[in-house]
Amino acid sequence: MTDALRIAAVFGTRPDTIKMAPVVHALRFAAPDIHTTVCVSAQHRAMLDDLLQFFAIVPDYDLDIMTPDQSLTHISTRVLEGMGAVLAAAKPDVILVHGDTTTSTAAALAAFYRKIPVGHVEAGLRTSDRYSPFPEEMNRRLTTALTTYQFAPTELAREHLLRENVNANDIFVTGNTVIDAFMSTSKRDDLPHPKGWERLDPSRDIIVVTAHRRENHAYMAEMCKAFADIAALPSRPQLIWPVHPSPHVRPIAHRILGDVEGVVLIEPIDYAEMVAAVRSCTFVLTDSGGLQEEAPTLGKPVLVMREETERPEGVAAGTLELVGHDRAKIVAAAGELLTDGLAYERMARASNPYGDGRAAERIVGWLAGRLLGGRYPEAFRGPVSSPSSMPAP
Repeated sequence: MTDALRIAAVFGTRPDTIKMAPVVHALRFAAPDIHTTVCVSAQHRAMLDDLLQFFAIVPDYDLDIMTPDQSLTHISTRVLEGMGAVLAAAKPDVILVHGDTTTSTAAALAAFYRKIPVGHVEAGLRTSDRYSPFPEEMNRRLTTALTTYQFAPTELAREHLLRENVNANDIFVTGNTVIDAFMSTSKRDDLPHPKGWERLDPSRDIIVVTAHRRENHAYMAEMCKAFADIAALPSRPQLIWPVHPSPHVRPIAHRILGDVEGVVLIEPIDYAEMVAAVRSCTFVLTDSGGLQEEAPTLGKPVLVMREETERPEGVAAGTLELVGHDRAKIVAAAGELLTDGLAYERMARASNPYGDGRAAERIVGWLAGRLLGGRYPEAFRGPVSSPSSMPAP
């Protein structure tokens, strides 16, 4: 084992656990050439353990940092301190972090302090505002500065990195690992629908809703009123919403929508239940990031309740439509998908620009080529041919 490439995968929230699971499995498949260490921060404890079990991942190190009402400073400090001990014990040649979490940025900084190269999975996503989304956008930018190997999910993400003077030889376009996870999970026969699904009429349209981002807290009441308006449309669509426990979301949702016919408010659901819900729905109405990439994999249109997105490739490809937080605009866009078959088909049949299910395989293959002298894999090439046609950050 002493001659093996030692790679540590570090993550700690629900989204990056989903996206790093395929990478962990691909790394382990590469044994004995690669020795894999898994470290979790447990930045979100309750959202982590079930996913680790679902993906059959047992961490080698668990920082267990989560505390009630934790601040970003608390998360950063505890990850930075905890990773020092992990890196000293594991002695990795490379650490892999994911995306835009505070865990990823702090872990990358800890590796930098020890002069250990960092590989950034899902590198290069950008918006035009360093505070939107907060703190994720700045986490992305800081992690890029600390990273040696940049695994960009799309050509546009690569273009962002090049504009920031990242060496082109250190960037590799892979597709997004979230597609790997979603595609493999959607094929399983044992996926449970969430509790509350039985209250829906399968003969009517079903819309899956997620809404919780900080930048939408001020608009949550208007968004909830839009959901009520959608449920009142002539086709009587149904909305199912796993409501986030945030005090900026849950009380407002139940006050406005608790007694609205056609709206089913349920407790937060796990990953398997979400995949099952998306697989069975008509379309998705969301302000989250991952669903913008995941739902189109199954031909589900996505209406994005944000003013801008770090995933403009989906807007350009036609799988996403930005509707913001305006009540009338949300209702109009939903109504069009429910009544205009051509509009629905355009979005449902658009090619997903975010991946083909082989991103993790590409990441591991590229690292082997770069550090072990193996053969480099071919980069992912999505359907969007000209990133210059998309908005730049």
